[in-house]
Amino acid sequence: MMDVQAAPSLAAASNALLSRFYGVRKRTVELAKPLSEEDCCAQSMPDASPVKWHMAHTTWFFETFILERFERDFRPHNGAFRVLFNSYYNGVGDKHPRAQRGLLTRPSTDEVLAYRHNVDARMGVLLEHLQSDVPELAALVELGLQHEQQHQELILTDIKHLLAMNPLFPAYARNSNSGGHSAPAAALTWLPFDAGVVEIGHAGDGFCFDNEQPRHRQFVERFSLASRLVTNAEYAAFVDAGGYRDPALWLSEGWDWVRNNGLQLPLYWQSDAVGWSEFTLYGLQKLEPHAPAVHLSYFEADAYARWAGARLPTEFEWELAAAKSSPGANSGLHPQTTRQAGLSQLFGAAWQWTSSSYAPYPGYAPAAGAIGEYNGKFMSNQYVLRGSSCSTPVDHARASYRNFFPATARWQFSGVRLAKST
Repeated sequence: MMDVQAAPSLAAASNALLSRFYGVRKRTVELAKPLSEEDCCAQSMPDASPVKWHMAHTTWFFETFILERFERDFRPHNGAFRVLFNSYYNGVGDKHPRAQRGLLTRPSTDEVLAYRHNVDARMGVLLEHLQSDVPELAALVELGLQHEQQHQELILTDIKHLLAMNPLFPAYARNSNSGGHSAPAAALTWLPFDAGVVEIGHAGDGFCFDNEQPRHRQFVERFSLASRLVTNAEYAAFVDAGGYRDPALWLSEGWDWVRNNGLQLPLYWQSDAVGWSEFTLYGLQKLEPHAPAVHLSYFEADAYARWAGARLPTEFEWELAAAKSSPGANSGLHPQTTRQAGLSQLFGAAWQWTSSSYAPYPGYAPAAGAIGEYNGKFMSNQYVLRGSSCSTPVDHARASYRNFFPATARWQFSGVRLAKST
């Protein structure tokens, strides 16, 4: 029998989780509202996915990992969706090829929305009747919501890449900045940090992904970190100085990548007699000189740092600086507007490349079963990015968060924060 005293807290937990569930799920659909049926179906490159697929895959996650396990008399909404909308979970079964997601003209967007409505309703019934399975079920639901927030960010980055392929340069949304100009960037200063043994990794009771744990000790040498991100104007100076033509600035693989792809500018930049412009979610715009330079690959970030007489920070240096700037950030407290200790743009501006290869922390062990394929199996040939970007959901940022991408990835809102050894 349930403890009578526990019932109110159980009901409160159920209501809070249900409210959060509906809120996150609603936000995904809202992101798709400015788009046409054709927009939602197209795929611009293998690394990007159609918006329709994102909406279906995040629904698939709840149906596959939660309803299939906890729902009484479970029956799938559509048996074919198990394969169509599986991303990379080999433990679940077969997958539709990633590069061919844009060929899925069926099911229609309306059918995908009906799929979402069906699963949401069933999840609502499940969450309204939480009993003894509360801790395990709640943990899986929260993982599913955090996973969906990741895909909300991908919806924006993927649709931006798709729209940039169109010579009409269509806008995803209207620019709320009516003036069209960003405030002047603050002068770049260097913030020193002493050498020592520091604690790295998530701490506290808030949510984190498994790759943020276990918390462990790491020795960090004395270093200095730039007070803000590299701006468009500063990166344009690198371009004008011949940065994309100087092999001495590039890692060998990076130089081959630049040469083989004929790269001369960052992704989405254009140059003409009038000056610099950049494709944005608001269409083609004049390049904002004071805004952070974004959509840079690891190779570009590393080359710029070398040209600037600096380097990229390690992920441990970045986390140390963020933790000192935002007390409690590693425990899941939201640090979006933090500016203490002279550091700005830690969160909400751009993901920041580090020089750290994406690898497991000492003692890391993925979860058992298919759910354990979430992070661990990608720990090869990728680099860690820290912080969060302008497209990251506001409550999805923390100092211990470890994003990761290959060295050539440019379609994410990724930028540069410089570091120096001192």
